[in-house]
Amino acid sequence: MRRILCSLAVVLTPILAWAGVDRPPVTFNKDVLPILQRNCQGCHRPGEAAPMPLLTYQDARPWIKAIRDAVLQQRMPPWFADSQHGKFANDRSLSQAEIDTLVAWVDGGAREGDAADLPPPREFVKGWNIGRPDLVFEMPREFHVPDSGTIQYQYVVIPTGFTGDRWVQMAEIRPGNRALVHHVMVYLREPGSKWLHWAKPGEPFEVRSLRDGSRRFDLLVGFVPGSVPQMLKPGQAKLIKAGSDLVFELHYTANGKAGTDRTRMGLIFAKEPPVEQVSTIWAKNRVFVIPAGAPNHRVDAERTLDHDVTLLALLPHMHLRGKSVQYRAVYPTGESQILLDVPRYSVNWQLSYYLKEPLLLPKGTRIECTGYFDNSANNPNNPNSAVAVRYGKQSQDEMMVCLMDVTSRRRDESGASIQKGDGEVLQRPSPEPPD
Repeated sequence: MRRILCSLAVVLTPILAWAGVDRPPVTFNKDVLPILQRNCQGCHRPGEAAPMPLLTYQDARPWIKAIRDAVLQQRMPPWFADSQHGKFANDRSLSQAEIDTLVAWVDGGAREGDAADLPPPREFVKGWNIGRPDLVFEMPREFHVPDSGTIQYQYVVIPTGFTGDRWVQMAEIRPGNRALVHHVMVYLREPGSKWLHWAKPGEPFEVRSLRDGSRRFDLLVGFVPGSVPQMLKPGQAKLIKAGSDLVFELHYTANGKAGTDRTRMGLIFAKEPPVEQVSTIWAKNRVFVIPAGAPNHRVDAERTLDHDVTLLALLPHMHLRGKSVQYRAVYPTGESQILLDVPRYSVNWQLSYYLKEPLLLPKGTRIECTGYFDNSANNPNNPNSAVAVRYGKQSQDEMMVCLMDVTSRRRDESGASIQKGDGEVLQRPSPEPPD
């Protein structure tokens, strides 16, 4: 018995010493602020998506209970990918050590600490997450949003005026009024395209379908609640051809208070022609019915690749009843792989998931997407559980769209592969309309 007690003493002594009262207290300035700088301040600062700033002790102190609950429940920072499937370069999730530090700070009285321990403040370019843009495009004038009613999608054509091809490495959409802007998409209309040929540049207009005229257009960048800008790695870029026009698609949602919006988009150009040309493709389903009251209704979408691509990122998109979503690759060999599993989808934080290692998907690979929707009264986001829901553009409708950023082999006018150094220059797959 004495030997057992001695053995326990040897094991427990360092543990008890670590847990002793002599440990230095966790303070904001030394321990907490570096975590907030790394993981939170990108959104928690004036003008960004989060509801309050977390730049200083005075900012954070009133929110200590909410901070504690959010990190313990892993609601913040927003990151919804199941760690068992895929590794992502932009993983926002906190480590257990970071969670423990934040909880210990709150439980220990949320001390401010010594000013000498403050790290240098993180520097941001006011109004932009991509840094200072090389060029900014803005709606020519404000759009007036009424206090109530359904506002049809608005479109605005803005000529680029580019006399030569431009390669875009980073792009960011900045709504002029986040309270009224639900989403924005910016498409590229190539010179000579008949798509929306009748539209007057700078004048907002409505269309029933983007399939008007030519289908030759591509998605440059989008903004949805909680989204991040398009930030490609050096050597990757999207192409805007000389003479192209931008087509802004703007979805406004009335909130009981009339207002105005003047959305803008900033671009940072690649310093040299890229090795990889990036494009956005998607798998989608427009023909589904979610029954009234259904708590867990399945909707599938798929796309079969008609040539090799390299997968860079995934962005699932659903509306208020979206519950969970999963991407799978079914290879020509019959083998399958889960690319992304989001068991708790959030309509307020529609994240892009950038693969840590790009993935080659050979021709014939089938991308399968499965989404589950909660149309029951238990869903706090559900505007009406008594009605069946179908595909539609408005928030009270639903969507099942699984977007993907990819690269693929580019060929010159003769059909030969274009080479740059030791790598290949890549081009987009055939475009398709998103609605």
